[in-house]
Amino acid sequence: MVKTQNKSHAVMAQRHEPTDSLDDFPTPPWATRALVEHVIGVDEVSSKKCLEPACGRGYMATALKPYFDHVAASDVASYGFGEKRDFLSYRPEESVDWVITNPPFRLAEDFFRQGHAIARCGVALLVRTVFLEGIGRLERMFSKHPPTTVAQFSERVPMVKGRLDRKASTATGYAWVIWRKPLMEHTRLIWIPPCRKVLERSIDYEPKFVTPASSNHIPSLMDAERSPDLFGNIV
Repeated sequence: MVKTQNKSHAVMAQRHEPTDSLDDFPTPPWATRALVEHVIGVDEVSSKKCLEPACGRGYMATALKPYFDHVAASDVASYGFGEKRDFLSYRPEESVDWVITNPPFRLAEDFFRQGHAIARCGVALLVRTVFLEGIGRLERMFSKHPPTTVAQFSERVPMVKGRLDRKASTATGYAWVIWRKPLMEHTRLIWIPPCRKVLERSIDYEPKFVTPASSNHIPSLMDAERSPDLFGNIV
Protein backbone atom coordinates (compact mmCIF):
# COMPACT_ATOMS: atom_id res chain seq x y z
CA MET A 1 0.00 0.00 0.00
CA VAL A 2 1.34 3.42 -0.94
CA LYS A 3 1.37 5.83 1.96
CA THR A 4 0.05 9.31 1.28
CA GLN A 5 0.48 12.48 3.25
CA ASN A 6 -2.43 13.25 5.59
CA LYS A 7 -3.35 16.77 4.58
CA SER A 8 -6.15 17.45 7.04
CA HIS A 9 -5.79 20.85 8.68
CA ALA A 10 -5.49 19.39 12.18
CA VAL A 11 -2.63 17.11 11.17
CA MET A 12 -0.85 19.59 8.90
CA ALA A 13 -0.84 22.24 11.61
CA GLN A 14 0.94 19.94 14.08
CA ARG A 15 4.65 19.40 14.46
CA HIS A 16 5.28 17.47 17.64
CA GLU A 17 8.79 16.15 18.21
CA PRO A 18 10.26 14.03 21.04
CA THR A 19 12.11 15.99 23.70
CA ASP A 20 15.43 14.59 22.47
CA SER A 21 14.68 15.25 18.79
CA LEU A 22 17.10 17.27 16.67
CA ASP A 23 14.01 18.85 15.07
CA ASP A 24 15.46 18.39 11.61
CA PHE A 25 13.13 20.39 9.36
CA PRO A 26 15.22 22.00 6.59
CA THR A 27 14.27 25.57 5.70
CA PRO A 28 13.31 26.27 2.08
CA PRO A 29 15.98 28.73 0.86
CA TRP A 30 13.39 31.18 -0.44
CA ALA A 31 12.13 31.70 3.13
CA THR A 32 15.66 32.65 4.20
CA ARG A 33 16.04 35.06 1.28
CA ALA A 34 12.74 36.64 2.30
CA LEU A 35 14.26 37.63 5.65
CA VAL A 36 16.99 39.66 3.97
CA GLU A 37 14.98 40.94 1.02
CA HIS A 38 11.82 41.96 2.90
CA VAL A 39 12.75 42.42 6.56
CA ILE A 40 16.37 43.23 7.38
CA GLY A 41 17.42 44.75 4.07
CA VAL A 42 20.13 43.75 1.61
CA ASP A 43 22.23 46.88 2.22
CA GLU A 44 22.07 46.31 5.98
CA VAL A 45 23.96 43.03 5.81
CA SER A 46 26.31 43.34 2.83
CA SER A 47 29.34 44.10 5.01
CA LYS A 48 28.30 42.00 8.00
CA LYS A 49 29.28 38.62 9.46
CA CYS A 50 26.63 36.03 10.23
CA LEU A 51 26.47 32.80 12.22
CA GLU A 52 23.95 30.04 11.45
CA PRO A 53 24.24 27.78 14.53
CA ALA A 54 21.67 25.10 13.57
CA CYS A 55 22.78 24.70 9.97
CA GLY A 56 21.77 21.08 9.32
CA ARG A 57 22.60 20.34 5.69
CA GLY A 58 23.31 23.98 4.98
CA TYR A 59 20.21 25.22 3.17
CA MET A 60 19.88 28.39 5.23
CA ALA A 61 23.60 29.13 5.46
CA THR A 62 24.03 28.74 1.72
CA ALA A 63 21.07 31.04 1.05
CA LEU A 64 22.55 33.66 3.37
CA LYS A 65 26.04 33.54 1.89
CA PRO A 66 25.41 35.81 -1.16
CA TYR A 67 24.07 38.58 1.08
CA PHE A 68 26.67 38.66 3.87
CA ASP A 69 30.38 39.38 3.85
CA HIS A 70 30.98 36.11 5.73
CA VAL A 71 28.70 33.31 6.94
CA ALA A 72 29.74 30.76 9.57
CA ALA A 73 27.82 27.51 10.01
CA SER A 74 27.61 24.94 12.80
CA ASP A 75 25.26 22.34 14.25
CA VAL A 76 25.14 20.08 17.29
CA ALA A 77 24.85 17.07 14.94
CA SER A 78 26.98 16.18 11.95
CA TYR A 79 25.15 16.60 8.64
CA GLY A 80 28.25 16.92 6.46
CA PHE A 81 28.09 20.71 6.46
CA GLY A 82 29.67 23.30 8.72
CA GLU A 83 31.27 22.71 12.11
CA LYS A 84 29.96 20.19 14.64
CA ARG A 85 29.39 22.21 17.81
CA ASP A 86 26.77 22.69 20.51
CA PHE A 87 25.85 26.35 20.17
CA LEU A 88 24.27 26.54 23.61
CA SER A 89 27.42 25.45 25.44
CA TYR A 90 29.80 27.38 23.21
CA ARG A 91 31.40 30.48 24.68
CA PRO A 92 33.27 32.21 21.86
CA GLU A 93 35.70 35.01 22.47
CA GLU A 94 34.66 36.49 19.14
CA SER A 95 31.33 38.05 18.32
CA VAL A 96 29.45 38.14 15.05
CA ASP A 97 27.10 40.76 13.65
CA TRP A 98 24.05 38.53 13.19
CA VAL A 99 22.87 35.15 14.46
CA ILE A 100 20.24 33.80 12.06
CA THR A 101 18.77 30.31 12.31
CA ASN A 102 15.77 27.98 12.38
CA PRO A 103 16.33 26.55 15.88
CA PRO A 104 14.84 23.44 17.44
CA PHE A 105 11.47 24.71 18.63
CA ARG A 106 11.90 23.58 22.23
CA LEU A 107 15.28 25.36 22.40
CA ALA A 108 14.32 28.58 20.65
CA GLU A 109 14.42 30.65 23.84
CA ASP A 110 17.91 29.36 24.65
CA PHE A 111 19.07 30.07 21.11
CA PHE A 112 17.84 33.64 21.48
CA ARG A 113 19.70 34.17 24.75
CA GLN A 114 22.95 32.74 23.43
CA GLY A 115 22.62 34.58 20.14
CA HIS A 116 21.85 37.88 21.82
CA ALA A 117 24.93 37.46 24.02
CA ILE A 118 27.32 37.18 21.07
CA ALA A 119 25.67 39.12 18.23
CA ARG A 120 26.52 42.77 17.73
CA CYS A 121 23.61 43.72 15.47
CA GLY A 122 20.84 41.26 16.12
CA VAL A 123 19.25 37.82 16.22
CA ALA A 124 16.67 36.43 13.79
CA LEU A 125 14.84 33.18 14.53
CA LEU A 126 12.51 31.40 12.14
CA VAL A 127 9.79 29.92 14.33
CA ARG A 128 6.29 28.55 14.18
CA THR A 129 3.84 31.39 14.74
CA VAL A 130 2.59 29.66 17.91
CA PHE A 131 5.96 30.55 19.43
CA LEU A 132 4.42 33.96 20.13
CA GLU A 133 1.82 32.35 22.40
CA GLY A 134 2.16 31.29 26.01
CA ILE A 135 2.09 33.07 29.36
CA GLY A 136 5.35 31.45 30.43
CA ARG A 137 7.21 32.61 27.34
CA LEU A 138 5.76 36.10 27.76
CA GLU A 139 7.02 36.28 31.33
CA ARG A 140 10.40 34.67 30.68
CA MET A 141 11.21 36.28 27.37
CA PHE A 142 8.98 38.71 25.52
CA SER A 143 8.19 41.04 28.43
CA LYS A 144 11.90 41.35 29.23
CA HIS A 145 13.28 41.20 25.70
CA PRO A 146 10.57 42.33 23.26
CA PRO A 147 11.43 41.58 19.63
CA THR A 148 12.12 44.51 17.38
CA THR A 149 10.11 42.96 14.57
CA VAL A 150 7.81 40.01 14.06
CA ALA A 151 7.61 39.26 10.34
CA GLN A 152 4.74 36.90 9.60
CA PHE A 153 4.77 34.98 6.32
CA SER A 154 1.57 35.67 4.39
CA GLU A 155 2.06 32.43 2.46
CA ARG A 156 2.89 29.01 3.84
CA VAL A 157 6.46 27.81 4.29
CA PRO A 158 6.30 24.01 3.85
CA MET A 159 8.86 22.10 5.90
CA VAL A 160 9.29 18.34 5.91
CA LYS A 161 11.25 16.35 8.45
CA GLY A 162 14.68 15.34 7.18
CA ARG A 163 14.43 16.70 3.65
CA LEU A 164 13.55 19.60 1.40
CA ASP A 165 10.44 18.94 -0.69
CA ARG A 166 9.27 21.43 -3.28
CA LYS A 167 5.81 19.80 -3.47
CA ALA A 168 5.20 19.66 0.27
CA SER A 169 2.26 21.47 1.84
CA THR A 170 1.50 22.59 5.37
CA ALA A 171 -1.06 24.33 7.54
CA THR A 172 1.64 25.50 9.96
CA GLY A 173 2.30 29.23 10.02
CA TYR A 174 5.85 30.58 10.33
CA ALA A 175 7.32 33.94 11.19
CA TRP A 176 10.73 35.53 11.51
CA VAL A 177 11.23 37.03 14.97
CA ILE A 178 14.01 39.62 15.03
CA TRP A 179 15.76 41.29 17.93
CA ARG A 180 17.96 44.19 16.86
CA LYS A 181 20.42 45.85 19.19
CA PRO A 182 19.74 47.95 21.12
CA LEU A 183 16.44 46.37 22.08
CA MET A 184 13.35 48.56 21.71
CA GLU A 185 10.40 48.81 24.07
CA HIS A 186 7.78 48.03 21.43
CA THR A 187 7.49 45.37 18.76
CA ARG A 188 6.61 46.07 15.14
CA LEU A 189 4.44 43.51 13.36
CA ILE A 190 4.83 43.22 9.59
CA TRP A 191 3.77 40.74 6.94
CA ILE A 192 6.17 39.23 4.45
CA PRO A 193 4.38 39.52 1.09
CA PRO A 194 3.97 36.54 -1.23
CA CYS A 195 7.50 36.07 -2.57
CA ARG A 196 8.13 32.37 -3.11
CA LYS A 197 7.79 32.58 -6.90
CA VAL A 198 10.36 35.38 -7.05
CA LEU A 199 12.87 34.06 -4.50
CA GLU A 200 12.71 30.33 -5.21
CA ARG A 201 15.39 28.71 -7.39
CA SER A 202 15.19 25.33 -9.10
CA ILE A 203 18.73 24.56 -7.94
CA ASP A 204 17.56 24.84 -4.31
CA TYR A 205 16.04 21.37 -4.55
CA GLU A 206 18.76 19.59 -6.48
CA PRO A 207 20.73 16.96 -4.53
CA LYS A 208 24.01 18.68 -5.42
CA PHE A 209 22.81 21.87 -3.69
CA VAL A 210 24.44 20.74 -0.44
CA THR A 211 27.58 18.64 -0.63
CA PRO A 212 30.02 17.50 2.07
CA ALA A 213 31.83 20.21 3.94
CA SER A 214 35.12 19.37 2.23
CA SER A 215 33.82 20.62 -1.11
CA ASN A 216 31.17 23.16 -0.11
CA HIS A 217 32.40 24.51 3.19
CA ILE A 218 31.17 27.75 4.68
CA PRO A 219 33.76 28.81 7.31
CA SER A 220 32.82 28.44 10.96
CA LEU A 221 33.92 30.27 14.06
CA MET A 222 36.40 27.46 14.62
CA ASP A 223 37.95 28.36 11.28
CA ALA A 224 38.23 31.93 12.48
CA GLU A 225 40.48 30.78 15.29
CA ARG A 226 42.75 29.11 12.75
CA SER A 227 42.56 31.99 10.28
CA PRO A 228 42.45 35.40 12.03
CA ASP A 229 41.55 37.27 8.87
CA LEU A 230 38.31 35.36 8.31
CA PHE A 231 36.16 37.68 10.38
CA GLY A 232 38.47 40.70 10.45
CA ASN A 233 38.64 42.74 13.61
CA ILE A 234 35.83 41.41 15.78
CA VAL A 235 35.56 42.82 19.28
